[in-house]
Amino acid sequence: MAADAPHPAFEGYATETVPQASVGAPGKDGRLELTFAADEAGRTQLVRDFAQAPFHVGRALDHDLHPDVATVYIQSSTGGVAQGDRHSVEISASEGAIAHVSTASRTRVLSMEHNYAAASVSLDIDRGSYLEYLPEPTVFNTDARYHQDVTLRVAPGSCAVFGDVVVPGRLACDEHFEFERYVSQLRVQDGAGLLFADTTDLHPAQDDPTAPGVLDEFAVYGSLYVVVPAASSSDESSVTDERPKPASLSDALHKRVADCEARAGATALPNDAGVLVRALGHSADSVTDALDNAWNRARTDLLGVSAPDPRKY
Repeated sequence: MAADAPHPAFEGYATETVPQASVGAPGKDGRLELTFAADEAGRTQLVRDFAQAPFHVGRALDHDLHPDVATVYIQSSTGGVAQGDRHSVEISASEGAIAHVSTASRTRVLSMEHNYAAASVSLDIDRGSYLEYLPEPTVFNTDARYHQDVTLRVAPGSCAVFGDVVVPGRLACDEHFEFERYVSQLRVQDGAGLLFADTTDLHPAQDDPTAPGVLDEFAVYGSLYVVVPAASSSDESSVTDERPKPASLSDALHKRVADCEARAGATALPNDAGVLVRALGHSADSVTDALDNAWNRARTDLLGVSAPDPRKY
């Protein structure tokens, strides 16, 4: 879990005692475990779920345009992520499963005076399965300290779509980059080892995030990782035989985002692992819209159906 080994940037914060509920207290040490599997008819079912406060999940929904997709929205019983919170999310898709997981609302990282908050996310996608993990944007309040660690394990012939949108403050209140520290680490692995890694480290008081070469004039940024590892020679899944190559998929996604309000583009990932779409904008909506456009095209190419309406109310 995230609390076991603090990132070096947070080691000093980890020694600070939380005056309210301490690290590991009920409601602070949240855990969520979801497992998806395909039944005999090929429809995906949520076969296991475990939620420990503040996480909560209801039953899987079947409203997707694809008849075999199971959809789960993660809910929270709190108003945001607070100091001392340690959250762990583990999601797995067994062979042949097709699942979409998102959050019911934006994640707000609240102001902090002591310690920090951390989230550990582990996604395991088996051969021939497809998993989308597309949480709503993360918004940082003043003095927030947050470490996110994401590990994505993909089998040959599987597909994974992971999205992340970061909003550096309550923009409507003219709050920009007043959080204290944010570090996000993503590692994507297959059976042979590391395919690629991506790290974001923002420390506004020390390094100006609006400098050229960082975010420049933009405030909100987002990333969409479409991971499509090559199928092995023993993979007999018809889905993997028809998947587009990363180079052609990158070109297609770039065309979908090139004319968006946000500044966005796409590029092939190392080791032929898939495609990265990155967007910069002045609002969360503009960045989210750009990534949704890319997600819609990727889904059409990989599943044969468009993305569902992302509205959840």
